[in-house]
Amino acid sequence: MTSSQTASDTSFPDRIPVGISACLLGEKVRYDGAHKRSDYCQDVLSRYFDFRQACPEMAIGLGTPRPTIRLVASDGGRQVSAIQSAEPPRDVSAGLAAVADDVLQGQADLCGFILTEKSPSCGVFRVKTYDERGGLLHAKGRGLFAARLLERQPLLPVEEAGRLNDPHLRENFVLRVYAWHEWHNSLLPALSMANLTAFWARYKFLVLAHNEAVYRQIGPLLGSASRSALPAVAEQFFAWLMEALATPTTRGSNTNALQHLQGYLKKRLDAVEKKSLQLLIRQYKEGSVPLIVPLSMMRHLLARYPDDYANQQKFLAPYPDELGLRNHH
Repeated sequence: MTSSQTASDTSFPDRIPVGISACLLGEKVRYDGAHKRSDYCQDVLSRYFDFRQACPEMAIGLGTPRPTIRLVASDGGRQVSAIQSAEPPRDVSAGLAAVADDVLQGQADLCGFILTEKSPSCGVFRVKTYDERGGLLHAKGRGLFAARLLERQPLLPVEEAGRLNDPHLRENFVLRVYAWHEWHNSLLPALSMANLTAFWARYKFLVLAHNEAVYRQIGPLLGSASRSALPAVAEQFFAWLMEALATPTTRGSNTNALQHLQGYLKKRLDAVEKKSLQLLIRQYKEGSVPLIVPLSMMRHLLARYPDDYANQQKFLAPYPDELGLRNHH
């Protein structure tokens, strides 16, 4: 990135490969022959994500409509199975796990997955789980297809469609998808300590805004790394990066990042510019304006007074502005 560029000039990939439950795209594959179309996924995210649809229950030949599946816990809750309420009842646990294995093996380029909430196959959170007598144990289970995905790829950005209605969770998911894509398609194919350090330099203030504790861990990790330990260091770095980016920001943490960036401009701005930027940052912190307002001003000033280090920060533009994710907080 040259001194005349800003992070907002970053060219993003046209469409990133992301898995999705088929019913969320309007496919009539649910147990009752219906769908669960997500307008946000279909009408908005499909412009940025190359959706690869999957229905694990259809993939194991259950058809539609079909008898429902329940999560059933046994062995004191240590064993959870997916049991179809057919006559006789049918355990489909192994099939659902095998479909997850097939998806990950056949589509290794996936950068995330959006799944259907409360589903005994696809639900990630709050799935009802029953005991062997049919009594409700709790509603904290995880569908077995989703569980296998996360067992095989614990860092993969995975979210439920319903939770994408929350602006913070929505941003965190999209942010991790773009970070995952850059890591696996740009950094890993050319892994070196220099490239890893440069990658961290770009993500530094973004991580600061999301999780200051992780921010303070990464510097010492890279500073003490030897060339022979590079693969292990890169693995730990990426785990911490995904942990940080999964942490929702606050107005206070974003203000902290904005003020760090402002420091790179303080000797270049005239009195009016400095006062205007400080006012917008304060208004954002107080809740009067959304994050995009001081960010837009910051990007404008960095275009006018370029700084190589500040201009490259992913915090300025971690994903396309058109997604509008910073217009709501």
